[in-house]
Amino acid sequence: MHPLHRLFRPLTRTVTCTRWLHLVVGGLFAMVCMFVYPGEGGGRSALLLGSLATVPPLVVLGLVPAVRVAEGVQARLMLVPGLRSRGPDRSEAAAIATAPAASWADRWRTVGWLVLRVQLGTVTLAASVWLPTAAVDLAVHRQWAYALLAPLPLVALAALVVGAGELVAAAARWLLAPSAAERIAALEERAERLLEHNRLARELHDSIGHALTTAVVQAGAARAAGSPEFTERALGAIEETGRHALEDLERVLKVLREGAQDPAGRPTLADARRLLDAADGSGAEVIAELTGPLESVPGPVSREGYRIVQEALTNVLRHAGPVPVTVRIAVTGDAVELDIRNPLPGPRPAAAPRRGSGLRGIRERAALLGGRAETGPYEGGWRVSARLPTA
Repeated sequence: MHPLHRLFRPLTRTVTCTRWLHLVVGGLFAMVCMFVYPGEGGGRSALLLGSLATVPPLVVLGLVPAVRVAEGVQARLMLVPGLRSRGPDRSEAAAIATAPAASWADRWRTVGWLVLRVQLGTVTLAASVWLPTAAVDLAVHRQWAYALLAPLPLVALAALVVGAGELVAAAARWLLAPSAAERIAALEERAERLLEHNRLARELHDSIGHALTTAVVQAGAARAAGSPEFTERALGAIEETGRHALEDLERVLKVLREGAQDPAGRPTLADARRLLDAADGSGAEVIAELTGPLESVPGPVSREGYRIVQEALTNVLRHAGPVPVTVRIAVTGDAVELDIRNPLPGPRPAAAPRRGSGLRGIRERAALLGGRAETGPYEGGWRVSARLPTA
Protein backbone atom coordinates (compact mmCIF):
# COMPACT_ATOMS: atom_id res chain seq x y z
CA MET A 1 0.00 0.00 0.00
CA HIS A 2 1.30 3.46 -0.89
CA PRO A 3 2.36 5.53 2.18
CA LEU A 4 0.09 8.43 1.21
CA HIS A 5 -2.86 6.08 0.78
CA ARG A 6 -2.17 4.59 4.21
CA LEU A 7 -1.94 8.11 5.66
CA PHE A 8 -5.26 9.33 4.25
CA ARG A 9 -7.15 6.04 4.53
CA PRO A 10 -8.65 6.81 8.01
CA LEU A 11 -10.25 9.95 6.55
CA THR A 12 -12.09 7.93 3.89
CA ARG A 13 -13.64 5.45 6.32
CA THR A 14 -17.31 5.81 7.16
CA VAL A 15 -16.63 5.08 10.81
CA THR A 16 -14.50 8.24 11.05
CA CYS A 17 -17.47 10.38 10.03
CA THR A 18 -19.89 8.63 12.39
CA ARG A 19 -17.46 8.97 15.28
CA TRP A 20 -17.01 12.67 14.55
CA LEU A 21 -20.79 13.12 14.49
CA HIS A 22 -21.08 11.22 17.79
CA LEU A 23 -18.54 13.56 19.39
CA VAL A 24 -20.13 16.73 17.98
CA VAL A 25 -23.54 15.72 19.34
CA GLY A 26 -21.97 15.33 22.78
CA GLY A 27 -20.34 18.74 22.46
CA LEU A 28 -23.68 20.39 21.69
CA PHE A 29 -24.72 19.77 25.29
CA ALA A 30 -21.82 21.93 26.44
CA MET A 31 -22.85 24.66 24.01
CA VAL A 32 -26.34 24.72 25.49
CA CYS A 33 -24.85 25.07 28.97
CA MET A 34 -22.62 27.87 27.65
CA PHE A 35 -25.65 29.92 26.57
CA VAL A 36 -27.52 29.42 29.82
CA TYR A 37 -24.48 29.95 32.04
CA PRO A 38 -25.25 32.98 34.21
CA GLY A 39 -21.70 34.41 34.19
CA GLU A 40 -20.26 36.93 31.79
CA GLY A 41 -17.79 36.45 29.00
CA GLY A 42 -17.82 34.73 25.72
CA GLY A 43 -15.77 32.77 23.26
CA ARG A 44 -13.35 30.16 24.59
CA SER A 45 -13.84 31.02 28.26
CA ALA A 46 -17.59 30.68 28.01
CA LEU A 47 -17.25 27.34 26.24
CA LEU A 48 -14.86 26.13 28.93
CA LEU A 49 -17.25 27.19 31.67
CA GLY A 50 -20.10 25.57 29.76
CA SER A 51 -18.25 22.26 29.49
CA LEU A 52 -17.50 22.28 33.21
CA ALA A 53 -21.12 23.14 33.97
CA THR A 54 -22.22 19.91 32.27
CA VAL A 55 -20.56 17.69 34.88
CA PRO A 56 -23.20 17.88 37.68
CA PRO A 57 -26.19 17.09 35.42
CA LEU A 58 -24.20 14.34 33.72
CA VAL A 59 -23.49 12.72 37.07
CA VAL A 60 -27.19 12.70 37.91
CA LEU A 61 -28.10 11.46 34.43
CA GLY A 62 -25.52 8.68 34.45
CA LEU A 63 -26.93 7.21 37.66
CA VAL A 64 -30.21 6.43 35.87
CA PRO A 65 -29.99 2.75 34.80
CA ALA A 66 -31.82 3.23 31.49
CA VAL A 67 -29.28 5.80 30.28
CA ARG A 68 -26.77 3.01 29.80
CA VAL A 69 -29.10 1.44 27.24
CA ALA A 70 -29.34 4.62 25.15
CA GLU A 71 -25.60 5.28 25.32
CA GLY A 72 -24.77 1.68 24.44
CA VAL A 73 -27.04 1.70 21.40
CA GLN A 74 -25.57 4.97 20.17
CA ALA A 75 -22.03 3.74 20.69
CA ARG A 76 -22.72 0.52 18.80
CA LEU A 77 -24.30 2.29 15.86
CA MET A 78 -21.88 5.22 15.56
CA LEU A 79 -18.56 4.13 17.05
CA VAL A 80 -18.21 0.56 15.75
CA PRO A 81 -20.58 0.28 12.75
CA GLY A 82 -19.92 -2.79 10.63
CA LEU A 83 -16.62 -3.63 12.32
CA ARG A 84 -15.67 -7.23 12.99
CA SER A 85 -13.41 -8.78 15.54
CA ARG A 86 -12.07 -12.20 16.38
CA GLY A 87 -14.35 -12.76 19.31
CA PRO A 88 -16.56 -15.82 19.59
CA ASP A 89 -19.58 -13.89 18.37
CA ARG A 90 -17.49 -12.12 15.66
CA SER A 91 -18.98 -8.73 16.52
CA GLU A 92 -16.94 -5.93 18.08
CA ALA A 93 -20.18 -4.19 18.93
CA ALA A 94 -20.90 -6.96 21.46
CA ALA A 95 -18.10 -5.47 23.60
CA ILE A 96 -20.49 -2.57 24.31
CA ALA A 97 -23.43 -3.36 26.56
CA THR A 98 -26.97 -2.32 25.70
CA ALA A 99 -28.63 -3.33 28.97
CA PRO A 100 -29.66 -1.15 31.92
CA ALA A 101 -27.10 -0.66 34.65
CA ALA A 102 -27.59 -3.48 37.13
CA SER A 103 -25.05 -2.36 39.75
CA TRP A 104 -23.57 0.82 41.14
CA ALA A 105 -20.30 0.01 39.40
CA ASP A 106 -22.13 0.04 36.05
CA ARG A 107 -23.78 3.35 36.94
CA TRP A 108 -20.53 5.07 37.87
CA ARG A 109 -18.88 3.78 34.73
CA THR A 110 -21.79 5.28 32.79
CA VAL A 111 -21.18 8.58 34.56
CA GLY A 112 -17.52 8.46 33.58
CA TRP A 113 -18.48 7.70 30.00
CA LEU A 114 -20.92 10.64 29.79
CA VAL A 115 -18.40 13.10 31.22
CA LEU A 116 -15.64 11.88 28.92
CA ARG A 117 -17.92 11.91 25.88
CA VAL A 118 -19.15 15.46 26.47
CA GLN A 119 -15.73 16.91 27.32
CA LEU A 120 -14.04 15.27 24.36
CA GLY A 121 -16.97 16.24 22.18
CA THR A 122 -16.65 19.85 23.31
CA VAL A 123 -13.01 19.93 22.23
CA THR A 124 -13.88 18.31 18.89
CA LEU A 125 -16.77 20.70 18.26
CA ALA A 126 -14.70 23.74 19.08
CA ALA A 127 -11.86 22.55 16.85
CA SER A 128 -14.34 21.81 14.04
CA VAL A 129 -15.38 25.48 14.12
CA TRP A 130 -12.18 27.31 14.95
CA LEU A 131 -9.62 25.40 12.87
CA PRO A 132 -11.42 25.79 9.51
CA THR A 133 -11.93 29.47 10.38
CA ALA A 134 -8.21 29.82 11.06
CA ALA A 135 -7.44 28.15 7.74
CA VAL A 136 -9.66 30.63 5.91
CA ASP A 137 -8.04 33.57 7.74
CA LEU A 138 -4.59 32.37 6.74
CA ALA A 139 -5.65 31.77 3.14
CA VAL A 140 -7.00 35.31 2.70
CA HIS A 141 -4.19 37.03 4.58
CA ARG A 142 -2.45 39.82 2.76
CA GLN A 143 0.95 38.23 3.10
CA TRP A 144 1.39 35.19 0.87
CA ALA A 145 3.60 33.45 3.39
CA TYR A 146 0.62 33.02 5.69
CA ALA A 147 -1.37 31.42 2.87
CA LEU A 148 1.18 28.60 2.75
CA LEU A 149 0.27 27.75 6.34
CA ALA A 150 -3.47 27.52 5.58
CA PRO A 151 -3.51 23.70 5.22
CA LEU A 152 -1.98 23.18 8.67
CA PRO A 153 -5.20 23.84 10.68
CA LEU A 154 -7.09 21.44 8.41
CA VAL A 155 -4.42 18.76 8.89
CA ALA A 156 -4.62 19.32 12.63
CA LEU A 157 -8.41 19.00 12.50
CA ALA A 158 -8.20 15.75 10.55
CA ALA A 159 -5.70 14.32 13.03
CA LEU A 160 -7.87 15.43 15.93
CA VAL A 161 -11.02 13.86 14.46
CA VAL A 162 -9.30 10.53 13.79
CA GLY A 163 -7.52 10.43 17.15
CA ALA A 164 -10.55 11.52 19.17
CA GLY A 165 -12.67 8.95 17.34
CA GLU A 166 -10.28 6.14 18.21
CA LEU A 167 -10.12 7.37 21.81
CA VAL A 168 -13.88 7.56 22.28
CA ALA A 169 -14.35 4.12 20.72
CA ALA A 170 -11.76 2.62 23.08
CA ALA A 171 -13.41 4.40 26.01
CA ALA A 172 -16.80 2.97 25.04
CA ARG A 173 -15.41 -0.56 24.98
CA TRP A 174 -14.00 0.02 28.47
CA LEU A 175 -16.63 2.11 30.27
CA LEU A 176 -19.69 0.58 28.56
CA ALA A 177 -18.36 -2.98 28.53
CA PRO A 178 -20.67 -5.72 29.82
CA SER A 179 -20.18 -6.57 33.47
CA ALA A 180 -18.99 -10.00 34.58
CA ALA A 181 -22.57 -11.06 35.29
CA GLU A 182 -23.69 -9.91 31.84
CA ARG A 183 -20.84 -11.79 30.16
CA ILE A 184 -21.71 -14.95 32.05
CA ALA A 185 -25.38 -14.55 31.09
CA ALA A 186 -24.39 -14.07 27.43
CA LEU A 187 -22.22 -17.20 27.51
CA GLU A 188 -25.04 -19.18 29.11
CA GLU A 189 -27.47 -17.94 26.46
CA ARG A 190 -25.04 -18.93 23.71
CA ALA A 191 -24.58 -22.36 25.28
CA GLU A 192 -28.35 -22.81 25.46
CA ARG A 193 -28.61 -21.79 21.80
CA LEU A 194 -25.96 -24.31 20.78
CA LEU A 195 -27.67 -27.05 22.79
CA GLU A 196 -30.97 -26.21 21.14
CA HIS A 197 -29.37 -26.37 17.69
CA ASN A 198 -27.82 -29.74 18.52
CA ARG A 199 -31.18 -31.01 19.69
CA LEU A 200 -32.83 -29.81 16.48
CA ALA A 201 -30.08 -31.50 14.46
CA ARG A 202 -30.83 -34.77 16.23
CA GLU A 203 -34.54 -34.26 15.58
CA LEU A 204 -33.92 -33.87 11.85
CA HIS A 205 -31.50 -36.79 11.79
CA ASP A 206 -34.01 -39.10 13.44
CA SER A 207 -37.13 -37.91 11.62
CA ILE A 208 -35.77 -37.48 8.09
CA GLY A 209 -33.50 -40.50 8.38
CA HIS A 210 -36.42 -42.66 9.49
CA ALA A 211 -38.63 -41.40 6.68
CA LEU A 212 -36.01 -41.99 3.98
CA THR A 213 -35.08 -45.40 5.31
CA THR A 214 -38.72 -46.47 5.50
CA ALA A 215 -39.42 -45.17 2.00
CA VAL A 216 -36.41 -46.97 0.50
CA VAL A 217 -37.16 -50.27 2.23
CA GLN A 218 -40.86 -50.18 1.40
CA ALA A 219 -40.26 -49.23 -2.22
CA GLY A 220 -37.77 -52.08 -2.59
CA ALA A 221 -40.13 -54.55 -0.92
CA ALA A 222 -43.04 -53.46 -3.13
CA ARG A 223 -40.98 -53.91 -6.29
CA ALA A 224 -39.81 -57.36 -5.17
CA ALA A 225 -43.27 -58.49 -4.11
CA GLY A 226 -44.95 -57.70 -7.41
CA SER A 227 -48.31 -57.52 -5.69
CA PRO A 228 -50.66 -54.60 -6.41
CA GLU A 229 -52.15 -54.82 -2.92
CA PHE A 230 -48.74 -54.78 -1.21
CA THR A 231 -47.61 -51.94 -3.47
CA GLU A 232 -50.67 -49.90 -2.54
CA ARG A 233 -50.03 -50.42 1.18
CA ALA A 234 -46.38 -49.54 0.74
CA LEU A 235 -47.22 -46.34 -1.10
CA GLY A 236 -49.70 -45.38 1.61
CA ALA A 237 -47.09 -46.00 4.31
CA ILE A 238 -44.49 -43.97 2.37
CA GLU A 239 -46.98 -41.12 2.03
CA GLU A 240 -47.81 -41.08 5.73
CA THR A 241 -44.19 -41.31 6.82
CA GLY A 242 -43.20 -38.53 4.42
CA ARG A 243 -46.01 -36.32 5.66
CA HIS A 244 -44.85 -36.66 9.26
CA ALA A 245 -41.26 -35.98 8.21
CA LEU A 246 -42.35 -32.80 6.41
CA GLU A 247 -44.21 -31.65 9.51
CA ASP A 248 -41.08 -32.16 11.61
CA LEU A 249 -38.98 -30.34 9.01
CA GLU A 250 -41.33 -27.34 8.90
CA ARG A 251 -41.42 -27.15 12.68
CA VAL A 252 -37.61 -27.20 12.99
CA LEU A 253 -37.17 -24.64 10.21
CA LYS A 254 -39.70 -22.35 11.88
CA VAL A 255 -37.72 -22.48 15.12
CA LEU A 256 -34.46 -21.74 13.28
CA ARG A 257 -35.92 -18.92 11.16
CA GLU A 258 -37.99 -17.11 13.75
CA GLY A 259 -36.03 -17.98 16.87
CA ALA A 260 -39.30 -18.97 18.52
CA GLN A 261 -39.82 -21.65 21.08
CA ASP A 262 -40.29 -25.15 19.79
CA PRO A 263 -44.04 -25.30 19.18
CA ALA A 264 -46.30 -28.03 20.38
CA GLY A 265 -47.10 -31.00 18.22
CA ARG A 266 -43.90 -32.98 18.57
CA PRO A 267 -44.62 -36.72 18.57
CA THR A 268 -44.64 -38.59 21.87
CA LEU A 269 -44.75 -42.19 22.99
CA ALA A 270 -48.52 -42.02 22.61
CA ASP A 271 -47.83 -41.85 18.85
CA ALA A 272 -45.48 -44.85 18.90
CA ARG A 273 -48.07 -47.00 17.14
CA ARG A 274 -47.46 -45.19 13.84
CA LEU A 275 -43.74 -46.08 14.06
CA LEU A 276 -44.64 -49.72 14.59
CA ASP A 277 -47.10 -49.68 11.69
CA ALA A 278 -44.53 -48.07 9.40
CA ALA A 279 -41.92 -50.69 10.30
CA ASP A 280 -44.47 -53.45 9.83
CA GLY A 281 -45.42 -52.03 6.43
CA SER A 282 -41.76 -52.11 5.43
CA GLY A 283 -41.70 -55.88 5.74
CA ALA A 284 -40.46 -56.20 9.30
CA GLU A 285 -42.50 -58.47 11.56
CA VAL A 286 -43.11 -56.25 14.56
CA ILE A 287 -44.05 -57.83 17.87
CA ALA A 288 -45.09 -54.96 20.14
CA GLU A 289 -45.77 -54.90 23.85
CA LEU A 290 -47.02 -51.56 25.17
CA THR A 291 -47.91 -51.47 28.84
CA GLY A 292 -48.76 -48.66 31.18
CA PRO A 293 -50.35 -45.24 30.64
CA LEU A 294 -48.28 -43.79 27.80
CA GLU A 295 -50.34 -40.58 27.81
CA SER A 296 -49.30 -39.78 31.39
CA VAL A 297 -45.57 -39.79 30.70
CA PRO A 298 -44.08 -36.27 31.14
CA GLY A 299 -43.63 -34.36 27.89
CA PRO A 300 -39.81 -34.28 27.63
CA VAL A 301 -39.47 -37.94 28.57
CA SER A 302 -42.24 -38.99 26.19
CA ARG A 303 -40.80 -37.02 23.25
CA GLU A 304 -37.25 -38.30 23.75
CA GLY A 305 -38.54 -41.84 24.22
CA TYR A 306 -40.37 -41.59 20.89
CA ARG A 307 -37.15 -40.52 19.16
CA ILE A 308 -35.22 -43.40 20.74
CA VAL A 309 -37.74 -45.93 19.44
CA GLN A 310 -37.73 -44.23 16.04
CA GLU A 311 -33.94 -44.35 15.74
CA ALA A 312 -33.84 -47.98 16.88
CA LEU A 313 -36.41 -49.06 14.27
CA THR A 314 -34.62 -47.01 11.61
CA ASN A 315 -31.38 -48.85 12.35
CA VAL A 316 -33.19 -52.18 12.13
CA LEU A 317 -34.55 -51.40 8.66
CA ARG A 318 -31.31 -49.83 7.46
CA HIS A 319 -28.84 -52.44 8.68
CA ALA A 320 -30.80 -55.67 9.17
CA GLY A 321 -33.63 -55.32 6.67
CA PRO A 322 -37.12 -56.80 7.03
CA VAL A 323 -36.47 -59.02 10.06
CA PRO A 324 -38.62 -59.76 13.11
CA VAL A 325 -38.47 -56.95 15.68
CA THR A 326 -39.56 -57.09 19.29
CA VAL A 327 -40.54 -53.74 20.76
CA ARG A 328 -41.39 -53.36 24.43
CA ILE A 329 -42.48 -50.02 25.91
CA ALA A 330 -43.36 -50.22 29.58
CA VAL A 331 -44.40 -47.36 31.85
CA THR A 332 -43.66 -48.16 35.48
CA GLY A 333 -44.09 -46.05 38.56
CA ASP A 334 -40.94 -43.97 38.17
CA ALA A 335 -39.55 -44.70 34.72
CA VAL A 336 -40.18 -45.63 31.10
CA GLU A 337 -38.42 -48.77 29.92
CA LEU A 338 -37.70 -49.26 26.21
CA ASP A 339 -36.41 -52.46 24.72
CA ILE A 340 -36.02 -53.09 20.97
CA ARG A 341 -34.48 -56.35 19.77
CA ASN A 342 -33.89 -57.87 16.35
CA PRO A 343 -31.87 -60.76 14.94
CA LEU A 344 -28.79 -60.09 12.80
CA PRO A 345 -28.63 -61.66 9.35
CA GLY A 346 -24.83 -61.69 9.49
CA PRO A 347 -21.79 -60.31 11.25
CA ARG A 348 -21.53 -57.20 9.06
CA PRO A 349 -24.75 -55.46 10.14
CA ALA A 350 -23.75 -55.92 13.79
CA ALA A 351 -20.85 -53.52 13.36
CA ALA A 352 -22.42 -51.20 10.80
CA PRO A 353 -24.66 -49.23 13.16
CA ARG A 354 -21.67 -48.19 15.26
CA ARG A 355 -20.32 -45.96 12.49
CA GLY A 356 -23.31 -43.63 12.55
CA SER A 357 -24.37 -40.97 15.01
CA GLY A 358 -27.78 -42.50 15.75
CA LEU A 359 -26.64 -44.78 18.56
CA ARG A 360 -24.65 -41.98 20.13
CA GLY A 361 -27.77 -39.80 19.92
CA ILE A 362 -29.78 -42.46 21.75
CA ARG A 363 -27.30 -42.52 24.61
CA GLU A 364 -27.18 -38.71 24.72
CA ARG A 365 -30.96 -38.42 24.87
CA ALA A 366 -31.14 -40.85 27.77
CA ALA A 367 -28.27 -39.17 29.62
CA LEU A 368 -29.85 -35.71 29.32
CA LEU A 369 -32.94 -37.04 31.07
CA GLY A 370 -30.89 -38.64 33.83
CA GLY A 371 -31.41 -42.13 32.47
CA ARG A 372 -29.26 -44.65 30.67
CA ALA A 373 -29.24 -46.47 27.36
CA GLU A 374 -27.34 -49.51 26.14
CA THR A 375 -26.88 -50.59 22.53
CA GLY A 376 -25.05 -53.55 21.09
CA PRO A 377 -25.11 -57.29 20.38
CA TYR A 378 -27.28 -59.35 22.69
CA GLU A 379 -27.96 -63.10 22.58
CA GLY A 380 -27.05 -63.37 18.92
CA GLY A 381 -29.02 -60.32 17.88
CA TRP A 382 -29.04 -56.57 18.39
CA ARG A 383 -30.60 -54.78 21.30
CA VAL A 384 -31.39 -51.18 22.20
CA SER A 385 -32.37 -50.81 25.84
CA ALA A 386 -33.14 -47.54 27.63
CA ARG A 387 -34.51 -46.52 30.98
CA LEU A 388 -35.84 -42.97 31.30
CA PRO A 389 -36.86 -41.73 34.76
CA THR A 390 -40.18 -39.92 34.98
CA ALA A 391 -39.76 -38.50 38.47
